[in-house]
Amino acid sequence: MHILVLLMGLMTAASAQTPGSGDGKEKGPAQGAVKPIKMVVLGDSLSAGYGLPGPASFPVRLQKALEAKGIMVEMTNAGVSGDTASGGRERLDWSVADGTDAVIVELGANDALRGIDPAVTRAALSDIITKLQARKIAVLLCGMLAPPNYGSDYAAKFNAIYPDLAKSLGVPLYPFFLDGVAGNPKINQADGMHPTAEGVDIVVKNILPTVEAFLGALSGQRS
Repeated sequence: MHILVLLMGLMTAASAQTPGSGDGKEKGPAQGAVKPIKMVVLGDSLSAGYGLPGPASFPVRLQKALEAKGIMVEMTNAGVSGDTASGGRERLDWSVADGTDAVIVELGANDALRGIDPAVTRAALSDIITKLQARKIAVLLCGMLAPPNYGSDYAAKFNAIYPDLAKSLGVPLYPFFLDGVAGNPKINQADGMHPTAEGVDIVVKNILPTVEAFLGALSGQRS
C-alpha cells in the first residue's frame, strides 16, 4: 500500500514538471522569434536582375547578405525592366503591399538614358517617397548619375535630384547605385549597362553598410 502511494506521488510530481502541463509558463514555438522586416526593392532592370538567373538578382543577394549579418528580412523584388520613375509611381500601390516596413527606391536610370526632363523625374520620385511616408513606410533612396551624352547642364540637373530629395524629404541616400561597377566591362554584361552576377555582388557589398544603418534605425523605431 505504501509503495502504491509513493508511485502515485512520483507520477503526480512528474506530470507537474512536464512542459505544456498547464503551469501557465509554457511558450509556443513562435514566442521570442524575431519578426522579419518586410522590404520591397522598387526599381528597374538594375535591381530586377535583367539577364541573370533569379538567385543572382540584387534583392535576393542583398537578403542573403543581410541574413549573414543576422538581420532577417522578407524581401520582395518589385523591379520592372525599362521602368522610369514615373512608371514606378504609377504602379506604386500594387507593387508595395500593405504591411511593408521598408522600401529601397532604385529608379531613374531609364529617365537619364532617354533624356527625360529632370523636373519630371524629380516630381515622380518625390511623389513616390511622400506616398510611402504617408503610409508609414521607411524609404532608402538610391541615386543615379546621368550619362554624359546629354551634356553637362542636363547631368547637373539630373544628378542633383537625389541629394536634394533626400535632404528635403528626410530620407537616407545611397549616392550611386552602381558605385564600383559602372564602366567596368569585366563586371557588366555585353550591353555595358547591366551588372553580371559578380557585379551585383559588388553592388550589394558596397550598399550593405547603408542598408544595415537604415534597417537599424527602423528596428529602433519599431521596438
